[in-house]
Amino acid sequence: MRNAGILSMKSKARFIALLLLPLLFSFQARADDRTATEVYFARSGLKLISGVANVATGWMELPKTISIWRRKTDDELVGVTEGVLRGLVHTASRTASGALDLATFWLPTFPTPNPPFIWEDFSVESKYYAFRTGE
Repeated sequence: MRNAGILSMKSKARFIALLLLPLLFSFQARADDRTATEVYFARSGLKLISGVANVATGWMELPKTISIWRRKTDDELVGVTEGVLRGLVHTASRTASGALDLATFWLPTFPTPNPPFIWEDFSVESKYYAFRTGE
C-alpha cells in the first residue's frame, strides 16, 4: 500500500513535468520573435536612412573615385581620366542603389552599397551587392 502512494507521487511529478515542458519552449519562441522583430526594424531603418543619404550624396562618388585613381597610377592624366569615368559609373550606381534601397526598405536586407554611406570609408572604392542578408 505504501508503494502505491510513492508510485502515484512519481506519476504526478511526471505528469506535472509533462505539462510544464511546453512552457519552456514557448518562452524561447517568444524570445526569438522579439529578436526577429528587433533585427527587422534595425535593418529596415538602416536601409531607409542609407537610401535617403545615398540619393542625396551619390554625387560625392565622383571626387572620391578620382582621388582613389590618382593615387593608384603614376600618370596624373590617366588617373584623373579613369577616375572621372569610373566616378561617373559609381555616382550613378550609388544614387540608383539609394533609390532601390528606398523603394525596398521594408525588406530586412542590408543596404546595397558597401560601405553603406559614402563618408564611412572615403579611401576605398565602393562595391554594390543587391539584397544581401549577411554582412
